[in-house]
Amino acid sequence: MEDYTPQLPDEDNLYEHHAFTVDKGQTPLRIDKYLMNFVENATRSKIQAAAKNGSIFVNDVVVKSNYKVKPFDEIRVLFAHPPFENLLVGEDIPLDVVYEDDELLVVNKPAGIVVHPGHGNYSGTLINALIYRFDNLPNNSSERPGLVHRIDKDTSGLLVVAKTETAMAHLSLQFANKTSEREYVAIVWGNMEEDEGTVEGNIGRHPKNRLQNTVFLDDEADKGKPAVTHYKVLERLGYVTLVSCKLETGRTHQIRVHMKHIGHTLFNDERYGGEKVLKGTTFTKYKQFVDNCFKVLPRQALHAKTLGFVHPKTGEFLKFDTPIPDDMKECIEKWRTYSKHQGA
Repeated sequence: MEDYTPQLPDEDNLYEHHAFTVDKGQTPLRIDKYLMNFVENATRSKIQAAAKNGSIFVNDVVVKSNYKVKPFDEIRVLFAHPPFENLLVGEDIPLDVVYEDDELLVVNKPAGIVVHPGHGNYSGTLINALIYRFDNLPNNSSERPGLVHRIDKDTSGLLVVAKTETAMAHLSLQFANKTSEREYVAIVWGNMEEDEGTVEGNIGRHPKNRLQNTVFLDDEADKGKPAVTHYKVLERLGYVTLVSCKLETGRTHQIRVHMKHIGHTLFNDERYGGEKVLKGTTFTKYKQFVDNCFKVLPRQALHAKTLGFVHPKTGEFLKFDTPIPDDMKECIEKWRTYSKHQGA
């Protein structure tokens, strides 16, 4: 068990489920505590059980749960069975199809649906729905059938799915070359100073919390990938602002990270701290009002509203728009009423 075995069709084969390189600034920390920040939906007991089973490797050597991680350690979590996300099963899940032809389809994803299987979400995903409905969808570079791009579980809105190899190559190139159009609508904390602006800052994994991304600038810019977000104020609602965000690039959590970076964390974005009262008064009634808004919109306030791209076969530019979903609309209406009452 101590050697890392390449993935071969062998009953003793070990499959990599997670892999991390420890940041150069990491202080010594028990590996079970370290992995708590880096493995989504993990519990300490699960991590300790994995260590007991000999499944945690550092620099290709099995370690116990009390091993202290050091900068540049190569950590792998390996098991004898393949990752669940590789074992795709079709599921009869309803799809809100906005457009479909022989090459592609455009789907309006509701909040709460994961796009592709991953740790903690092995079923009920958009991909499970797609492979139930379609045979032989082309794989993208990550071996995920049909996916050209993705949006987060708790973000609602439009996605294009490729049905042919030609469509996959053509659409993927448009996203890579920044020729596709994507507009999101978000509610962010605070009253934005400018009516519009651009956020530029390389985005990469947070060095201390792998479940978050962060902006790296100046000497640290090489730790992230270039990211550009253009924003415009749609409506000022007192202690929050309704904004439009257009993506020039498509990094993971890009809008969530960029908005936090400029001091306007997305409303009720739990992963980035937006589920706390970040702006406003200290009055109990105000806190109750915000809590009511959180109940109405129990997710980050982000919707992929508009999607545009060139059709891979016809060459026609297609543009799709979808309404803001009811949970966001209700939350906006609450803030609208509140801000008018306050004279904000």
